[in-house]
Amino acid sequence: MNKTLLTILMLALLLLFIISPFAALASLMLIVFVSAFFSLLGNLFQVIIGGDTDPKGL
Repeated sequence: MNKTLLTILMLALLLLFIISPFAALASLMLIVFVSAFFSLLGNLFQVIIGGDTDPKGL
């Protein structure tokens, strides 16, 4: 669950970087935002289906 929460936080920070008034690399940040969004969807599906996203062995 911590991995999912960290992904949501990362997604929120990326969104802030994209909409900031001095974003020089906004188009590149949009690509990163889309990839982070799909990663978030994957993590959420893992949590919903019943798998624990945090490995216990590491």
